[in-house]
Amino acid sequence: MVYYGAIIVNFLSKDKSMIVLGIESSCDETAAAIVNDNKEILSNIVLSQDEHKIYGGVVPEIAARSHLDHIDDIISQAFQRARIKPQQIDAIAAASGPGLIGGVVVGVMAAKALALALNKPFIAVNHLEGHALVSRLTDDVEYPYLLLLVSGGHCQILIVKSAGDYERLGTTIDDAAGEAFDKVAKMLKLGYPGGPMIEKMAAIGDENRFSLPHPLRGSGDLNLSFSGLKTAVRKIIESYGNADIEETILPRKDIADICACFQKTACECLFDKLLKATDVFKQKYPQGKHVVVAGGVAANMYLRGRLEELAKNKGLIFAAPPIKFCTDNGVMIAWAGLERFKRGYTDELDFKPRPRWPLDSNAPKAAGAGGVKA
Repeated sequence: MVYYGAIIVNFLSKDKSMIVLGIESSCDETAAAIVNDNKEILSNIVLSQDEHKIYGGVVPEIAARSHLDHIDDIISQAFQRARIKPQQIDAIAAASGPGLIGGVVVGVMAAKALALALNKPFIAVNHLEGHALVSRLTDDVEYPYLLLLVSGGHCQILIVKSAGDYERLGTTIDDAAGEAFDKVAKMLKLGYPGGPMIEKMAAIGDENRFSLPHPLRGSGDLNLSFSGLKTAVRKIIESYGNADIEETILPRKDIADICACFQKTACECLFDKLLKATDVFKQKYPQGKHVVVAGGVAANMYLRGRLEELAKNKGLIFAAPPIKFCTDNGVMIAWAGLERFKRGYTDELDFKPRPRWPLDSNAPKAAGAGGVKA
């Protein structure tokens, strides 16, 4: 396990600012961060679990136990790095779904216990909303904006109107983009997580060597599919003569070429649908200025380059979080919690963590209906 994190700002403004602690434990990162409404990141602590590499993917039970073992220390470090006392925060936010439910429960229970002990409000944050809103912290993105949310478990195109108010334009009907990256990497024996390894190999490969399909390119809607693309890669590997791809050893040059062609095609699928989505967005919200990409796959620089080109051609401003805020972290949860808190909403301590939680059903509830005025 490796700790990483740094104090970006370790002082508070002279005027009292709103301060929120964010806790993230929905997959294989145990994270806590403290931010304020001056857009200052007071601390950012992330513990990445390395126990899963030998399995080629995250094992939920192992992840949950690791969260339980480390979350108290991670939260303590967040306060130490921020140089503030727990009593100085205004609210506690926790990623409360979607995700691996065992890990989600660990983070939510820690947040509830702290909220109860400190007599502070508890805010249940949709993990996806953390990804969706973090660019407003890092890039001053204004509402409304068009969002491509791409991660290991999710792939959606949305219009973000405000915290808690989303309009979904399209979604994957099968695999998410990040899942496809990981599975292709596994077939090529590149290790886990697969996305960074595919990007690295693609940089030295020929992206035009293999012809791969573009699922749903002519579907007439804004939905996405990556299952057929993944299967096409498998068939290329099988063509090397061994029906059992576990036993197939490919030359390094061929692996690089497959990675380059897969990355290019996957990004073209995203590009094509987002291009159509910009027309819908501009028609509905002519005042909108930004197109944003977020989530783990947003760390892919090839994809960023294509989408920056798209935004420029459409007269929009492209924004993406810094790489360290594309993967799971507490900063995005703290910021999303702060945005919701500023709207005047918190959650009761009997809130139930959710393994599934569609982002476009995430509107704040009226007081007395599961959400209460702060």
